[in-house]
Amino acid sequence: MKLSFKIPPILRRILLQLGIVLILLAVIRVLFYFSNKESFLNAQLWDFVFGSWFDLITVALCFLPFVILSLLPDRIFPLSVKKRIPVLYYHITAILLYAVNILDIEYFKYTSKRSTIDLFTVLGAGSDLKQLLTTFISDFWLLILLLIVVSIVHFTANRFIRTKLPLQANNTFRSSLVNYALTIPLLVVIGRGGFQLKPVGIIEAAQFTSTENSALVLNTGFTMIKSYGQERLEEKSYFSEKEGLKLFDPVKTSEPQQILPDGTNVVIIILESFGIEFIGAYGAKPSYTPFLDSLIDQSLYFEHAFANGKKSIEAVPAIVASIPTLMDNPYISSPYANNKIESLAHILKKNGYSTGFYHGATNGSMRFDSFAAAAGFEQYFGRREYNNDAHFDKTWGILDEYFNPWTARQLSKNDKPFFATLFTLSSHHPYFIPDHMKDKVTKGPQKICASINYGDIALRKFFDEAKKQKWFNNTLFVICADHTPSSSTAHFNQRSMMYRIPILFYHPGGKIEAKKEDKIFQQMDIMPTVLDLLNIKTDYYAFGNSYFSKVKPEAVAYLEGTHYYFRDNFMLSFNKDRSRNLYEVRKNEKSPTDSLAFHKQKVYLYENRLKAIIQRYNSDLLKNRTKVQ
Repeated sequence: MKLSFKIPPILRRILLQLGIVLILLAVIRVLFYFSNKESFLNAQLWDFVFGSWFDLITVALCFLPFVILSLLPDRIFPLSVKKRIPVLYYHITAILLYAVNILDIEYFKYTSKRSTIDLFTVLGAGSDLKQLLTTFISDFWLLILLLIVVSIVHFTANRFIRTKLPLQANNTFRSSLVNYALTIPLLVVIGRGGFQLKPVGIIEAAQFTSTENSALVLNTGFTMIKSYGQERLEEKSYFSEKEGLKLFDPVKTSEPQQILPDGTNVVIIILESFGIEFIGAYGAKPSYTPFLDSLIDQSLYFEHAFANGKKSIEAVPAIVASIPTLMDNPYISSPYANNKIESLAHILKKNGYSTGFYHGATNGSMRFDSFAAAAGFEQYFGRREYNNDAHFDKTWGILDEYFNPWTARQLSKNDKPFFATLFTLSSHHPYFIPDHMKDKVTKGPQKICASINYGDIALRKFFDEAKKQKWFNNTLFVICADHTPSSSTAHFNQRSMMYRIPILFYHPGGKIEAKKEDKIFQQMDIMPTVLDLLNIKTDYYAFGNSYFSKVKPEAVAYLEGTHYYFRDNFMLSFNKDRSRNLYEVRKNEKSPTDSLAFHKQKVYLYENRLKAIIQRYNSDLLKNRTKVQ
């Protein structure tokens, strides 16, 4: 007797429908790769194979309800209903999956990671989404066209399946049970990513490829699903509390340097997207920042300075409170945003300073106004306070060339020492240049080049106005970028380069020695260094270290489940509780050699230091201990 098994028509139909989604997701991944190939120098065929595995996991998770509804017995779910509800669910889910993956074809250039659910959290703050929608449509119409083409292919293929395998009213209770037994357990196992203890998450991508290629293996639907509701950090116990504190303690004591007079004002200027790729003092040819270059020549500046993140929303807490984002959600939009902190604004206010945060964007943008209040800034100045929309760029806020000098004049209203943070915005996508400046800016191979030059001109206007004010000569200026922008070059898309920004300390009276410093310096080091320069003796909480401390200079960053630790001439990547790679970062090689096996002592030293930082970070955020107790 010959046994045979024939797949029921309803299951064949479902498999073909899900197959369409898998094929189109694979096509979108190929387009994603070619649009961002400078970021994936060592991509291999296996990256696409493993990427299809993550696509399969995503499809199993997203379409489980569709399968359950489609297989219900006809007595419970008549054919007339079955042709509507499951079909509608299937099409909407598929189009959404295509849409978010197509979005990342371009958005990846700005974040260097697959988008997670925090994208909607950030855009949903204030009126950013409403303002950016028209800009997105005009600048990325090709993506919209691609989504339309993919959708047409999707519906055409489904029409063909519908013709060949029409829905039939023959689903009995018995056949439904058999079909469920064949499909649901399989979908659950695939959706978990296998039989292991914990379901596959974003962080597991690094087990299938190099950390640099994680985004190629992942898909955006998967990262959004896995980041949704993932609010709590995981408590780490690499060391006992006593051992951990020996390796890293965020509670520090300032060391007054007596370099500047007591009561010196402080202005921190955060320049939107000013990566070193465009700055002459860091080797850019041509330079799009002649004025910033002139300031650098008069400043203490760091050849190897690092941002602690890839987003503006991650930069502000790192700079003003020395708190990085070492998790998938930016600190400001995370559940820990209401933790008690003691930022530079808090400390300086206690020491007689007035404090203000200046950002020309629409109030509420990226929740900067809320964070400024939580960080102890007494006043917030945004588009509303500027109160002249004739200078509005129609997307983000007030143009820098107007807001910058206005800020300089506003600072003169302080009748005591002040601490101010000015965050520029005009060098942010869509890189808008007003008509009267289009022939005056220096253009380059990337659209951002002209915008960086415009930002440099606006920075000059701030200083031209500031020089007229009485407070100017008694002010410490700290100038840095928030993060690096997207780049069209493979060199600046390497992990070792994508965090490199300018950081400089400038005093008009020359009390800070002008020199190029070869030490590593990160955004989180700004707050401790400023406290030492202002001669303020205090205990404080910070993940960074003062330039004047004896701690070995270091920098930390986090992206898609991997921590990056910079020290000496090396970058260590750390994923799933173990070191993955060690690269020499100053060789400027196109394909740096992994030297993890050749520097075991360094790896041991770096890994333990990083583990101690992660352990304390997770524990203190979970327990709300992010200030001196």
